[in-house]
Amino acid sequence: MTQNKRRVVITGMGVVSPIGNSLDALWSSLSAGISGVDFLKRFPADHLPSGIGGEADSFEGQIEDFGELEKDVKRTIKKGLKLMCREIKMGVAAAQHAIANAGLSPAVYAPERIGTMFGSDYIITEPDEFSQGMWHCLNDREFDFDLWGKNGLHHVEPLWLLKYLPNMPASHVAIYNDLRGPSNSLTVREASANLAIAEATTILRRGIADYMVVGATGSRIHPIRTVHVALQEQLAPCQLNGDIHAPTKACRPFDADRKGMVMGEGAGAIILEDYDTARARRATILGEVIGYGSSTVADRNFVADYQAAIVNVLAGSLESAGISASQIDHVNAHGLSSLRCDREEAQAINQLLGDQVPVVAVKSNMGNLGAGSGMVEFIASVLAVNNNRLFRTLNYDRPDAQCPINVVADDGIAAGETFVNINTTPQGQASAVIFRAAN
Repeated sequence: MTQNKRRVVITGMGVVSPIGNSLDALWSSLSAGISGVDFLKRFPADHLPSGIGGEADSFEGQIEDFGELEKDVKRTIKKGLKLMCREIKMGVAAAQHAIANAGLSPAVYAPERIGTMFGSDYIITEPDEFSQGMWHCLNDREFDFDLWGKNGLHHVEPLWLLKYLPNMPASHVAIYNDLRGPSNSLTVREASANLAIAEATTILRRGIADYMVVGATGSRIHPIRTVHVALQEQLAPCQLNGDIHAPTKACRPFDADRKGMVMGEGAGAIILEDYDTARARRATILGEVIGYGSSTVADRNFVADYQAAIVNVLAGSLESAGISASQIDHVNAHGLSSLRCDREEAQAINQLLGDQVPVVAVKSNMGNLGAGSGMVEFIASVLAVNNNRLFRTLNYDRPDAQCPINVVADDGIAAGETFVNINTTPQGQASAVIFRAAN
């Protein structure tokens, strides 16, 4: 079957986020302008330049967080929880919610015709995994590497590595649900979600599968990774100045007073399905993936050129979708809230789509969820299209002349039928996906 003969539609979605772990909760929070950014609670942050972030507080990683499950699946996941770190648990939970939302079960699909595609960050071990082993290797209060093999190693769980491998979200989801079709894992930081959607769409268009479970999970909130982020990226400081709501105002995409990125954690998943298969089983069709693009641009010193990369993915996505720029009804921007990235993204959007298309930035509500951001942002815009109204971008109080775009700062703006979702990494890898409403 040739690539262009099949339409690829969305029939289910699931989320774990700082502003809700269900589709209803996510949409309610977006509609009400609620922020999930607060002071960090998971670990002490006194040593960091910023002690705020978007934590998925209501996600505890227990079996109850995985939604309604068939008895056998529930028992298997419960046994497998000890082999999942927090990021993997969030990804698997989002996928299970999406599968349930789509009405999928082994009674519906042939195992060989359904696969999974997952994006993630590199996943870092929690320090507690090694603390006991390191404690037993102290020599006069200093760590002695020569003692590790004899005194330390046997204090590390034998299967600890399985808890942190970035291919494990896809592996767990496939095993728990008997998905024997194409499977892959992408570790391209914030660009991962759109790239996972693009690859899964290509697989379905080629007729290799009839259904794909597509997700992405990530976090910037971690005892070690957060230090990496603080050293490498521009973080929004938390300066109260007597304002108890300061954390909620820290992430300010495209605003003239933005100071940097806010850290977050979360995951999202969608079910992509062949249109004819979805119609035959009378599934609810939420919309269609019609185009996508990918591009990396950096100079010889590895400094990202965000504007060129985003221009490329927008042009590639429009060409892939076979539509013109005037047919894009809104943009879900990367909207990192850093000075340079926002400026270059805005100028790229202006260059390809003009200065009138409405632009939203979900990171204003929850911070940067790493690889999980793109998928939660995509789901947010799907919900907006299906509810026929956009949510506003929080904290957009003072437009920046260097960001010449139409940022949605008020309620009542129509979402339209077609949107493009944009993400990029600090290294200049950009990705985009174009969605169109069901018809």
